[in-house]
Amino acid sequence: MMTSTLLKIGRQVALFMLLAGAAAQAPAEEPARVDQALLGSLATGDMTSKLDVISQLGRVPDPMAATVLEALSSASLFADPQGRILIRIAAAQARDPATGETLALPENATAVLVNNRLRRAVTDALAASQLFSEQASVRLAAATRMQRRDDGTHLALIEQALERESSPQVRAALETARASQMLGGEDPETRIQAIQALGGARDASFRPRLALLLDKDDSGAHAEPDERVRAAAAEALEQIDAHLTRIEWAGNLFYGLSLGSVLLLAALGLAITFGLMGVINMAHGELLMIGAYVTYLMQLGFRQFAPLWMDWYVIAALPAAFVVTALVGMALERTVIRWLYGRPLETLLATWGISLILMQGVRTLFGAQNVEVGNPGWMSGGVTVLGGLVLSHNRIAIIVFALSTVAFVWFLLNHTRLGLFVRAITQDRRMADCVGVPTGRIDMFAFGLGSGIAGLGGVALSQLGNVGPDLGRGYLVDSFMVVVLGGVGQLAGTVIAAFGLGGINKLMEPYTGAVMAKIMILTLIVLFVQKRPQGLFAARGRSME
Repeated sequence: MMTSTLLKIGRQVALFMLLAGAAAQAPAEEPARVDQALLGSLATGDMTSKLDVISQLGRVPDPMAATVLEALSSASLFADPQGRILIRIAAAQARDPATGETLALPENATAVLVNNRLRRAVTDALAASQLFSEQASVRLAAATRMQRRDDGTHLALIEQALERESSPQVRAALETARASQMLGGEDPETRIQAIQALGGARDASFRPRLALLLDKDDSGAHAEPDERVRAAAAEALEQIDAHLTRIEWAGNLFYGLSLGSVLLLAALGLAITFGLMGVINMAHGELLMIGAYVTYLMQLGFRQFAPLWMDWYVIAALPAAFVVTALVGMALERTVIRWLYGRPLETLLATWGISLILMQGVRTLFGAQNVEVGNPGWMSGGVTVLGGLVLSHNRIAIIVFALSTVAFVWFLLNHTRLGLFVRAITQDRRMADCVGVPTGRIDMFAFGLGSGIAGLGGVALSQLGNVGPDLGRGYLVDSFMVVVLGGVGQLAGTVIAAFGLGGINKLMEPYTGAVMAKIMILTLIVLFVQKRPQGLFAARGRSME
């Protein structure tokens, strides 16, 4: 009886000793949250202890870990005399990272110093700890940074973040980061899954790493020995290359629409004046320049007198540029152009001289150097589509503005009394004059309208680059090409020709270069006009017969 009891006690003691030994040999689990026991070594430990704490903070699935690391990097981490770590949030206020409690910062608290070695460790740890931030944008940025690593050290942390993540965009980034971490694994099946995931992500930044798997050394041996892995890498590279080709075409199309919008704004006013009066206005480019300088002056005015409304100076510049350039155009028509109707050579020479006068006047007032017109906040930045194509806000705004301007001109020409008179004069000037249409006044208003639209084009051009005295000269020939190709006086033809020329130009540039693309387009227009002199849309009326 006594012997059996002693045997039972002995077995229990042996079992206890075995479990205790196993527990001692098992690795310590990572802390689940930030506490003072973890942070204490930042103030009192040696360099190795501090680096170990920073490394652990990078693996803690607690949003407070990133806050502690950011405070350490910015010298906002303090230790009180008792060794408690605090985060300074104001001049005399601090927060306990373990409890979240806000308290007064002790006067005798000392800052936790950080050197370059610790700062580098903090940067690495932040990339991991921010995966658990409360802000989705911060988590997305951290997951994107993790995609550049393939050492596999953060794979478990990414798995934890995936279990907790609810945002679809962040989850997709985390899955790509997980595949990147798995790419360096030893199991071929794991590497194949990682390669397929990276190919499905269609991110060009992964292309060099996948291409390395297909490289050969000097002896002809493959860097990746497994043939299945190499086949998966080749397929992933094809997916990425096909995606890059689609992005390139989409980008060229977008920039073609953007260029077409600028050409449309530059040529729309010329289409009205050239179509109505047959005047070859060589000063039309300088009207664009005047509109751009009005925008510059409006920017200076808002910066000086209404800085809080600075983001809206472009909206105020639109009517100002329209009115100023319209008045300049009407003054030119009344003083010079009205005496030269029916004399195209004299009109061309006179307007060329006017353009030189306007450019020299601007140089005298503003100087020969370009001036900078900044984009407002709501026109800065862009929208990323197709995983890599950035559509800038200012170009999107210009496309929308150009279409809105076309709608305004169409309404003005088709649903107003001024538009009725303009259409009547365009179709048959003599008959319109016989039935009482004031042709002289309508000529002045029409020239002012075309000049005002050119001013609006100058506002748009100011948002794409610097403004200078020679701004409009580069768009004069293109504007005439648009008008001639679309059909003189034809609004629909001007729209189609502007977007068509802009799109074709941008699609040809990657293959032929900018200069050769321009030459080829000009050649095509010459051939087209020889076959169809009236352009895409023929003007109607007795005066055109």
